Amino acid sequence: MSETAPNGTWVEIEFDCMPLRTVTRLDVPLDASPKYEQFVLRVKAAMAKHGTHNSFYLHNGSCVFHLTNDPNVGSVAFAFEGTVLTGEKDLHTKAVHVTVSLARETCAWLNEPMVEFLAESVKHAVLVEFDRYIKAGDLEKTRERIAKIQQQSDDPDLFAGMYL
Repeated sequence: MSETAPNGTWVEIEFDCMPLRTVTRLDVPLDASPKYEQFVLRVKAAMAKHGTHNSFYLHNGSCVFHLTNDPNVGSVAFAFEGTVLTGEKDLHTKAVHVTVSLARETCAWLNEPMVEFLAESVKHAVLVEFDRYIKAGDLEKTRERIAKIQQQSDDPDLFAGMYL
């Protein structure tokens, strides 16, 4: 009998995606929290390193590996953040440059070599998942949402809010 994790997958991946070509401001608001300021600096560094064309910044990323069929025993969760690069027409993921850190685990037999192996596996899992994200049309939905916000911010009669 074969079973999968509670949501039907062995690896659970979640992330927020920001196309770097849509970033128009890199100044930090004066009243920004130190955490937000650090986020802006990481995005700025990603843009300097990878450019903005075919580059996407993933943040609030989470990757959970299920090593047993019980989520209370044998799950290892990582947080990740960084850049994904796609091909010319954003149809396929070419490279993943993310920082990965252990977030939590319910695995009594976990050791450092396993953590390193799974942390590297996060990068491969993100590559596969970003391809699925593209195929599901989520990348296009993200572009449409950002274009709508940009259009509203360009309209002097509308107020879209600051730093959206």
